[in-house]
Amino acid sequence: MAQKIVVDFGLCEANGVCMGILPEVFDLDEQDYLHVLKDEVTPEIEDQVKEAVRQCPRQAISIVEE
Repeated sequence: MAQKIVVDFGLCEANGVCMGILPEVFDLDEQDYLHVLKDEVTPEIEDQVKEAVRQCPRQAISIVEE
């Protein structure tokens, strides 16, 4: 079963903590809007994604099973 990264943009304040942990997945644009560049959680990045979920100040990031 595949896992995907989901961001609740209603909660997200674009603090950039996730981008600092995993810049190849999370990106902030010039308007401070967060973009998820790759939403699939692969084994290579799973630990870092979990760390981004854990450190998100607003708990706006989650991992869902698809």
